[in-house]
Amino acid sequence: MQKPLTVLVTGATGHQGGAVTRQLLEKGHRVRAFTRNPEGQGAQVLKQTGAEICPGNFDDRKTLEHAARNVDCIFAMGTPFEAGTRIETRQGFAIVDVAKTSGAKHLIYNSVACADRNTGIPHFDSKFKVEQYIKSSGVPYTIIGPVFFMENFLSPQFLSGLQEGKLSMALPASKKLAQIAVSDIASFVVMVAENPKQFYGHRIDIASDDLTGTQTAQILSKLCGRKIEYVEVPLAQLKAVSEDLALMFKWFERVGYSIDTAALRKNYPKVTWHTLEDWAKNHDWGAVKRSSKKAA
Repeated sequence: MQKPLTVLVTGATGHQGGAVTRQLLEKGHRVRAFTRNPEGQGAQVLKQTGAEICPGNFDDRKTLEHAARNVDCIFAMGTPFEAGTRIETRQGFAIVDVAKTSGAKHLIYNSVACADRNTGIPHFDSKFKVEQYIKSSGVPYTIIGPVFFMENFLSPQFLSGLQEGKLSMALPASKKLAQIAVSDIASFVVMVAENPKQFYGHRIDIASDDLTGTQTAQILSKLCGRKIEYVEVPLAQLKAVSEDLALMFKWFERVGYSIDTAALRKNYPKVTWHTLEDWAKNHDWGAVKRSSKKAA
């Protein structure tokens, strides 16, 4: 039997941190959910499922130290889209420092695939700076690099287009884009946390599927119950919204992720890998179907 671990999960009320928290609890581990909003609905749901809620933020060293006391593992992640990449890096350094001073046995840092390949994408580079800091810290670590989230298709950015029968991205229809389900990230993290010695010092990029825009639209058409057309939008249109995202999609087209999903499935069979179709079957596309009926 796996000995229960005590794991500090940062970003616990977000998509990734929440998925990691739920899967750790399902496996019988103890979770300290670090959150800025302990009274919020997300935190309360985690509390009801058995997580210990630890209020605080990355800029408050005392709250970080309190949450990290006597833990076996820290799952750390950051987001550049709230306070910016510079703040994300600073906060990443803070959790590394606390991992070191608290004597945490293992730090799992959730980065992004190919952040270590000089992409020039701001929110990739910010995470790579944290990776470098981790490697120089002496803390036992594992770095995980997930790719484009399948959950993005449920975000307002994409969902509104799908309701109009369009999947719009700043990529040619024939260009493949590696994708991953958030639950697969969580499953991989739990596996690493339970087998730390196997993963100490490793950096692993992970993906669940690798599809062209046309293939993605065909799968979503099948699961949404309506025709979804793939539309390539000009990169300049995306740049007007976010230069960071425009640089990312430009890199997707010019270089792109190169991840062997078949090898990942073979090497890590305990992870609950999902193809896009597997993932889409488990989500409600009623809003897209209803919009199709209205259009008709």
